Amino acid sequence: MELLGSTLTATYARPKTSHFLPAISTMASSYRGTQLPLTFNPISHQWRSNNYLRASSAIPSIRQGRDGDLDLVRSNTMYHPSNRAMLSTRYTPDDWYKSNQSNYRESESSRNSAERLRKDTLRLMQDREQLTRRTQEYTSKNIGERLNDIVFWRSELNHEIDNMVTEIAALAEVKRRLERALSETEGPLQVSQECLYHRERRMSIDLVHDNVEKNLIREVEIIKSCQERMRRHLDRAIAQLASNRAAQHELERDLSDKVSAQRIDDRCHHLRNTSDGISYYRGVDRLDPSLSLPESWSKFTDDNILHSQSQRAASHKLRDEIEVLLSTTSNDMWTQFNSANVAFTNRISEIADTKNSLQTHLAKTLQEIFQTEMLIDSLKKALRDKENPLKVAQTRLEERTRRPNVELCRDNPHHRLVGEVREIEDTIHKLRDRLMEAESTLHTLVKTKVTLEHDLSVKANSLFLDQDKCMGMRKTFPSTPRLVGYT
Repeated sequence: MELLGSTLTATYARPKTSHFLPAISTMASSYRGTQLPLTFNPISHQWRSNNYLRASSAIPSIRQGRDGDLDLVRSNTMYHPSNRAMLSTRYTPDDWYKSNQSNYRESESSRNSAERLRKDTLRLMQDREQLTRRTQEYTSKNIGERLNDIVFWRSELNHEIDNMVTEIAALAEVKRRLERALSETEGPLQVSQECLYHRERRMSIDLVHDNVEKNLIREVEIIKSCQERMRRHLDRAIAQLASNRAAQHELERDLSDKVSAQRIDDRCHHLRNTSDGISYYRGVDRLDPSLSLPESWSKFTDDNILHSQSQRAASHKLRDEIEVLLSTTSNDMWTQFNSANVAFTNRISEIADTKNSLQTHLAKTLQEIFQTEMLIDSLKKALRDKENPLKVAQTRLEERTRRPNVELCRDNPHHRLVGEVREIEDTIHKLRDRLMEAESTLHTLVKTKVTLEHDLSVKANSLFLDQDKCMGMRKTFPSTPRLVGYT
């Protein structure tokens, strides 16, 4: 091990001082790392020159407040030129030789220690290099096995996700059919209810609880029952779809986690000592962010797949139940629809026959009313014809009451006039009685006419409601394919 520089220009790990020859204790401290005392002692600096001592005498003492002590310090630090002879005899050759020998020994000892350290370090580096390589290879092998496990479970998840997506699409289609079938029942239900509402507008005696009304009520009950069953299965289908999508979401999230884990582990598996992007992460080995163990990790995915399979089985069973429900409800509604239509047809025929009979009776009543009215008019004319004769007879009697004195005689003309007045009044009375009888008969006939007309209007209204309103709406009914959800 060669020395750098020469003995005249060697530099030590210490700042260069302005002193010519430092003390031996000072040189020793430069090698041993000891420090100089910081206290000022005038006796230990007797070798310094007068200029130095004069400059140092300007340093204030700790006890500046006392003049006597300051004078004492100055008197002790003042030297005369006659003391310079003492500076040339502070080291001996023996001291110089010992100092060099000590440096040689320390240098040789440092070199030997450095050589041993170098050999031990090289051997340690080789051993650790082999250990690090073996550990890295074993870790890479473990990561590769882990990648194989991830690929296996990823394929299982993909297969189950495909099956679940197919089942969700099938259940969604059945659900849409059920929704369409449910919406198709709204039309027949509205028709049945409107028929009931229209038939509530029947009047008087026609407002009966007949077979038509019974069939309509039963039809409404059947349609509402079918709707209730459809709604229950629709709610179950919606809940099952939510469960299926939740299971699919868990599978997709698990698959996404495995894709991310596979990407990360694949990158870690291909990392080498010469790869880009490697760096120091201090303290990462002391962290443990793990949330699962290999057993719980595989069990988690297996549980997700088993849960998805159970949900698919429940979904398939629900689809079969919905298919049976659609067929049953369609048959029930069609059967009751036909029964109600038959009842309507029979009732319309009865009302039409009754209406025709009423029209015949009304025509006869109207003919009789016309004749009675003609009789009444004749009676009124006869009464009017008796008014002037009565006036004449009464006027004659009144005029004859004005005869003077004895001329006011109850003679034969007088008796004849009185008889004439009474005869006319009796005729008028009889004619009035007959007029009252005719008017009463006419009133009865008119009342009968009104009753017949009202009953006829009732029948006409009932016939209009059943034949035009109700049967007009019931001409069309959703077909069987529409009732089972097909468009």
